[in-house]
Amino acid sequence: MTPLQSLVATGTKLWLDSVDPVEIATNRKNGATGATSNPIIISDLLKTGRFDDDIKTLMKAGHNDEAIAWAMTDKLVKDAQEVFLPVSVETKGNDGWVSFELDPLLEDIGLNTPIAERTKKYIELGKKWSAGHKNRLIKVPATEGGLAALEELIAAGVNLNTTLIFSERQYKIARDATWRGMQRLSDRSKVKTVYSIFVSRLDVYTEQHVPNLIPAAQGQVGIVNAKRIWKLNCDFWADKKLPLQQEMIFASTGTKKKEDPPWKYVEAFAGSDIETNPPATNKAVLESGRMFTKQVDKLPPPEVLADIDAKVDIKHLEETLMREGTAKFADPHKALLKLIAEKRAALK
Repeated sequence: MTPLQSLVATGTKLWLDSVDPVEIATNRKNGATGATSNPIIISDLLKTGRFDDDIKTLMKAGHNDEAIAWAMTDKLVKDAQEVFLPVSVETKGNDGWVSFELDPLLEDIGLNTPIAERTKKYIELGKKWSAGHKNRLIKVPATEGGLAALEELIAAGVNLNTTLIFSERQYKIARDATWRGMQRLSDRSKVKTVYSIFVSRLDVYTEQHVPNLIPAAQGQVGIVNAKRIWKLNCDFWADKKLPLQQEMIFASTGTKKKEDPPWKYVEAFAGSDIETNPPATNKAVLESGRMFTKQVDKLPPPEVLADIDAKVDIKHLEETLMREGTAKFADPHKALLKLIAEKRAALK
């Protein structure tokens, strides 16, 4: 048994934080059953030159840079969906999903789009990009505009990945909105929602903003926060009698510190729900030779929890990380558009 197979054996669904066809083929063999995309992933793929012919075809058809960006995102996500479709069929829609991120420029601080307008656009785009897809999750950020769109999207039959969640507050708003949406459906048998809780960024935050944490607590805040929210999620859906699991995605599981073992977060959440791991993390896990056991339900000792609760201001943490997160959300899409403009000039 390989380390990744042992991870899957604990009950974790292994999804890939990439839609690179080569990485998907490799990781599928190692037990991956789903994937996710974002503008950084799409940019990195287009930079390789492997998709220049597709871009040329779109250019010839008269598409502008924005249209090419979305056509290529759609194509790459669709190709990944094909690979994971057998998983979707086998699990009756409980697994085998690929996430498609909606327009990050809706959250661009420079554009300052009114919240109500953002919500309207998320609903419109969510319906557009999910139409006709069996195993595509629509990714909506847990911003004010995004959260306000969730109920309508679910009620319209759109399956969701609510992303950019850092706090219990955001999670609860997202979960309650999706549940309200589900209650408006006559058939709830095909509804899948996942809630992407970010992990490693919290530990970067506490190093900068809460340096006085005891050594045993520093580097544990992301894990503790995510495990607590995971437990809330399990408890909430336990009595709802839905055929499909409504799950947490443990996201940003790549380590940010050189001294941390690359499997730090992978190991911490083994045993339930979904991990979306970057290809490099999966490679490091495979090479580690480690075997995984269920850890997702285990918390650090009481003194560590007490120290975190006493010193970490979750409101400030959420505000800081959301500010950084929305910038990280919009900037890569601008970079993708810039890359396509450069491709256009070079490929003419």
